[in-house]
Amino acid sequence: MDRRAFLQTIAGGLLVAPLAAEAQPAEKVYRVGVLTPGARPTSSASTMASILPLALRDLGYVEGKNLVVEQRFAEGKLDQLPGLAQELVRRRIDILIAVSPDAVRAAKDATKTVPIVMVLAYSDPVDLGFVASLSRPGGNITGVVMAAEPTMAGKRLELIKEAVPRAARIAVLATSETGSRTQVQWATKAASPLGVKLIAIEVRNAEYDRAFTTMLAERVEAVLVLASVLFSTDRTRIIDLAAKYRLPAIYDWDEHVVAGGLMAYGGSISAVTRRVAAYIDRIFKGANPAELPVERATRFELVINLKTAKALGLTMPQSLLRRADQVIE
Repeated sequence: MDRRAFLQTIAGGLLVAPLAAEAQPAEKVYRVGVLTPGARPTSSASTMASILPLALRDLGYVEGKNLVVEQRFAEGKLDQLPGLAQELVRRRIDILIAVSPDAVRAAKDATKTVPIVMVLAYSDPVDLGFVASLSRPGGNITGVVMAAEPTMAGKRLELIKEAVPRAARIAVLATSETGSRTQVQWATKAASPLGVKLIAIEVRNAEYDRAFTTMLAERVEAVLVLASVLFSTDRTRIIDLAAKYRLPAIYDWDEHVVAGGLMAYGGSISAVTRRVAAYIDRIFKGANPAELPVERATRFELVINLKTAKALGLTMPQSLLRRADQVIE
């Protein structure tokens, strides 16, 4: 090859190389919407909203690279959920994560095409009309359910009664959410055989101080804190007030006990969030939500904080300690 031909070849290569680089398809950016009735978590709170981006990173989805997470918080104002759901859909999200029955209903009304991954604590998605069945959801909704029946509220009531045998009046800390009302009904059914009078106290606008002063006026001796995204976000305030008024309390997530709560029976927010991330990954890879079975938790753990029990002057029965999956000392 002579010098002129050589230079022409090099020049042609320099022109082709940028064109080839430009022709490479850009990496797809996935957009995930998260809808929750709770408040925006603080930097220290372990909630699904704060953990989900980290769980997705472990699966190869990195914010700022190939992932955008759009989060909307109703701040306890349930009537805002429909508008927030519609706003997320307008953002052209690829998947909508709906936490709580009220959020799922708002998401379901907002879209029939965007895949919805629901996250429910103790509500039945079939009874609520979200899916045709757990094994074959049949629409654009699938997800994770801690238990397909709300009997866990009754089980927790039994456990707090066993921890505080003298307790004849037990407060039920509730919200106006659909799932909360159902849990109150099941706790009420469990109360009579236990010889317990339940005092249902609904928290509105995060007025926890008022709720606990009401407990004091009602002379309650223990507290059943119902499963709620709102209570998970505000767990520190609830735990601090329970300590202030020296009230033994039982919660749903083990994170509450790690944070200083007395006891919990249920699951782990971190574990559930990882399962949600797995659903997102499968749908991103082409799975049809109509054919993705709803996952139901089959294992629940009893966690007890002996340090908190000591501060309350409470001796935990050996029968409970023997059954505990984790004891924090």
